[in-house]
Amino acid sequence: MSVAAAAPPRLKLRGITKRFPGTLANDAVDLVVRPGEIHALLGENGAGKSTLVKIVYGLLAADAGEIRWDGKPVSIQSPNAARALGIAMVFQHFSLFDALTVAENVALGLPGSRSVEALAPVIREVGDAYGLALDPERPVHTLSVGERQRIEVVRALLQEPRLLVMDEPTSVLTPQEVERLFETLRRLRDAGVSILYISHKLDEIRELCDRATILRRGRVVATADPRAETAATLGALMVGGTIGGAAHHAGPASAAVRLEARALTLPAMSPTGTGLTGVSFAVRAGEILGIAGVAGNGQGELLAALGGEVATQPADALLLDGVPIGALDVRRRRALGLAYVPEERVGHGSVGELPLTDNVLLSGLRARVMGALGMLDRGATRRYAAEVVARFQVATTGIQAIARSLSGGNLQKFLIGRELMQGPKVLVCGQPTWGVDAGAAAAVHQALFDLANQGAALVIVSQDLDELFLLADRIAVLNRGRLSAPRPAGELDAEAVGLLMGGVHGETHDVAA
Repeated sequence: MSVAAAAPPRLKLRGITKRFPGTLANDAVDLVVRPGEIHALLGENGAGKSTLVKIVYGLLAADAGEIRWDGKPVSIQSPNAARALGIAMVFQHFSLFDALTVAENVALGLPGSRSVEALAPVIREVGDAYGLALDPERPVHTLSVGERQRIEVVRALLQEPRLLVMDEPTSVLTPQEVERLFETLRRLRDAGVSILYISHKLDEIRELCDRATILRRGRVVATADPRAETAATLGALMVGGTIGGAAHHAGPASAAVRLEARALTLPAMSPTGTGLTGVSFAVRAGEILGIAGVAGNGQGELLAALGGEVATQPADALLLDGVPIGALDVRRRRALGLAYVPEERVGHGSVGELPLTDNVLLSGLRARVMGALGMLDRGATRRYAAEVVARFQVATTGIQAIARSLSGGNLQKFLIGRELMQGPKVLVCGQPTWGVDAGAAAAVHQALFDLANQGAALVIVSQDLDELFLLADRIAVLNRGRLSAPRPAGELDAEAVGLLMGGVHGETHDVAA
């Protein structure tokens, strides 16, 4: 830190202010990031973090304030200008072209004109070194959410940045991969690189970061040494009060099986996807089953099969309350009491350009807003959307706001609320709190627990092991399309699950228990 103390700040923001219609996103924000420092930027969803880093990266222009780079005032009017200074960014919401390959997307994000052929071995080398394996020739549209995030990380590292901005970079990594990434970030820090790090995993912040700036409602409310704080005190600074703990008691072992998979086998949904082989499990009323796994091991196929986006044969490979549903479409499964939250919020869970009042129709059409004679009740639609927003504390300018205008965490709360308020018998959920702040995550967790306590069966598919250990009564691991035997969460630890996620195979589970 002696080098950092002697040199001017790598990045200094003074009085940064940004307004949107109905929202003051950043209110006179001051921030200092030193050379050779890992600096955390913390805050609830909607606190202004994403707006601030978009200003730093040239995607947005501040209405007021000053940016200094190495002690000199600068105007960052575009991402190209940011990259020219040495700023690279890993986005939470991906900036990728689905029709192009991994290597082509990386090439587009790098300065200069490096050929795709020359980049391919470099991508493999960097990915292997950081535990972020990628096939440079795969089209992006065939990749899972986690694999797409790996592209963002590798692309940023290839720029050899002086300031690396990272927004939720570890949300889909195993514990072993997280540790390798942390080792890399520490090496970059020791070489003088500055890192501005956004994460809602507060224990991760305490382990990695040197300092933290906390935003609340667009203003800086505190700076802190994360290593001198607890996760609870950091969370309290973010939300302005104590974060309540969620509570759940698993249903009895004698409870009825609500959702069952019997040797579920499904081909890959794309030539480079991962099919399912003999996946079996049973989830009882009041139980939460957690399914862990590194992205790209068949999670997309499993979620699509359970949610009804693809049919399965035979029909009784999937049963809901004993009724074969493998051949039923999404609508008929929902009529039987199944609800589904996909892992990708925009484009899959919601239509980004439609208002919230229309997005509630995507899954709540018959359950909540269909009037007499099959006519749509627009009043009921507005009330339903308003009820979701109020109950799940979704920060938005109103129920007519388009889905894409919400922060990632607030959109996730809306989607979770849209499903839970239909009172499903079974909920299938991918990545329930990816990118959601600590306070909102606690609220989502409690809502999931409440649903289970009412007798629903829940299947949670997530790469976040901390979340699975908090939520799940039993945990299984999906690897290369095969599911390990579900085991009580209390009998497992993160290291053991992480090894299974990374490819150290346990026995697959062939008989539902």
